[in-house]
Amino acid sequence: MSRTYALITGASQGLGKAFALELAKRQISTILISLPGEGLDVVASQVEALGQEAHCYETDLTQKENIVALSAWVNLHFPLSILINNAGCGGTQPFQDVSLDYLDRIIQLNVKATSLLTHQLLPNLIKRDKAYVLNVGSVAAYSPIGYKTAYPASKAYVHSFTRGLYQEFADSNIFFSVVNPGPMMTNADSSARLQQQGFFATMGLLTPEQVAAISIRQLFRRDTLIMLNWVNKLTWIVMKFLPVYIRLPLLTNAIKKEIKRA
Repeated sequence: MSRTYALITGASQGLGKAFALELAKRQISTILISLPGEGLDVVASQVEALGQEAHCYETDLTQKENIVALSAWVNLHFPLSILINNAGCGGTQPFQDVSLDYLDRIIQLNVKATSLLTHQLLPNLIKRDKAYVLNVGSVAAYSPIGYKTAYPASKAYVHSFTRGLYQEFADSNIFFSVVNPGPMMTNADSSARLQQQGFFATMGLLTPEQVAAISIRQLFRRDTLIMLNWVNKLTWIVMKFLPVYIRLPLLTNAIKKEIKRA
């Protein structure tokens, strides 16, 4: 078989890095995307140590012209069979206190970049016998939350966007899937912060490596809505059936207390 590639956005650290290494273990070469100066070459060297190619491309995906340039470069040089839209951002602040740049970045990266990059790479993906698109959402997609506001809304878009594409391309060679992780132990600071929030915050907590391994396994099993573990599934069930007038104030009050502790 001729070599094909997987493209991963936000690949310099955390879950994106874990995706790159998980794919390398499965003998899949990667195209790694991140902002400039985030140490992407270190991840590439780790992928290459596992015997796979790793090509780096540093750019800011909040800019449309950068997405177009990246897509043109990939479509010209690489046969693509997997796209993982992992890059995203968020935050927790009172809405009236956030900057315009803060809001713009969440919308541009989580919504615009995911949509445009998928659209621009479709002509490449559709040439393969089998192709996969995995979009990384969040459990925040299941409910609006005060003091986060734009982030859950953007991830609800990612969830709905992916589910729509899954149905639209059901008879094609491209399979669309979304995974909605909860909090992850990405570093010592995040682990300590989660531990302070008590048992329920850490129940079912996964590392990026675990999330990546489960996600890739289920993607290849053609699971369109990936549930990572029983806690992830329980969260989906509770959010789906608990009325919004109950869950919205509960979640917002929890976030408000977190801001006060901070």
